Amino acid sequence: MAQHFLLSAGARTLSLAKVARMSDDEARDAFKQIRWAATEGQPVCPQCGCCASYAYKTRPLFKCQGCDHQYSVTSGTIFAGRKLPVRDYLLAIAIFVNSVKGHSALQLSRELYVQYKTAFVLSHKIREALAAEVETMKAGGEVEVDGAYFGGYVKPSNYKENRRDRRLAVNQNGKRRVVVIMRERNGRTLPFVFKSEAESLPTLESRIDASATVHADEAAHWDRLHAKFLTKRINHEWAYSDEGACMNQAESFFSRLRRAEVGQHHHIAGAYLTAYSREIAWREDHRRVSNGEQYLMIAAASLAHPVSRQWKGYWQR
Repeated sequence: MAQHFLLSAGARTLSLAKVARMSDDEARDAFKQIRWAATEGQPVCPQCGCCASYAYKTRPLFKCQGCDHQYSVTSGTIFAGRKLPVRDYLLAIAIFVNSVKGHSALQLSRELYVQYKTAFVLSHKIREALAAEVETMKAGGEVEVDGAYFGGYVKPSNYKENRRDRRLAVNQNGKRRVVVIMRERNGRTLPFVFKSEAESLPTLESRIDASATVHADEAAHWDRLHAKFLTKRINHEWAYSDEGACMNQAESFFSRLRRAEVGQHHHIAGAYLTAYSREIAWREDHRRVSNGEQYLMIAAASLAHPVSRQWKGYWQR
């Protein structure tokens, strides 16, 4: 029987111990090679784009020969204004990668020996960098559309006579949100968060290519997709797939997101549900990529992303 990819040697190309043993100089060199790969690690001024610079001997800074701007290896990136050693950011990325079903900020704070607030913001900065690459992407080909509800837990009453059906909207607390995804067959997963599946239709119509074939279940609000796309519908009461109509890849994403919520984070607030769902979408899309390649992809995405407008100074408001 063929061995699963995650059990093979090809899936393990990153040594967490090797990253943890890096010196500050080695970590900076690694950042330089990743951030400025196009110039083979030669610093490029983030302000004017000049490749000529002076390197300070007493401080880990560069000075642009064109505009005299001083910058470091993380200036202008999502890690700008950092206070931790450079190695700790590489270590955080390596830990983040090796967690198949997500990584909690509490656990990361213990592993890096930092405050919970620091680990929380650092994790969300990485999630923001990952999500940026699909911010304006459209889904095409065979596209599966589905939704699942998360959050808004309602504790059941103690006595049986006081209990109500918590699945009904009238018995919800208003915090429940639905994650609606568009997943390409053998392609990318694009998640969105709404109060109901019906609210997602304008967004779906604008983010699905007109030539795509859309797979959806028998929910009435998906009928609107018939007017714009070729659709295939599946009744889940009768089968999981029927005559080519199938949503198993969409269900696979929701399964991973459920396990991340229950097993890692335990609770995901509605304000952060989009960030967590985009992280899980990235993990699901790259599940057949080795951890070493994922490590380089996340590091490159983080160093290519500008300063975060949401997470810079988050705890200082």
